[in-house]
Amino acid sequence: MVRLAAAGMTSREIGASLFLSARTVSTHLYNAFPKLGVPSRTQLRDLVAQERSGAGPAS
Repeated sequence: MVRLAAAGMTSREIGASLFLSARTVSTHLYNAFPKLGVPSRTQLRDLVAQERSGAGPAS
């Protein structure tokens, strides 16, 4: 779900692809953001891109 949000999909689009409501998706993302240390989808996108490149978390 986090990777889909980082790819630019809306909560409604993610929900449709996973057969969940948009509100359920939003709730899960809301809970995931603090655990990942990101406040927004933009930073989430950067975090996922960084993970894919193998750079690891920035210090």
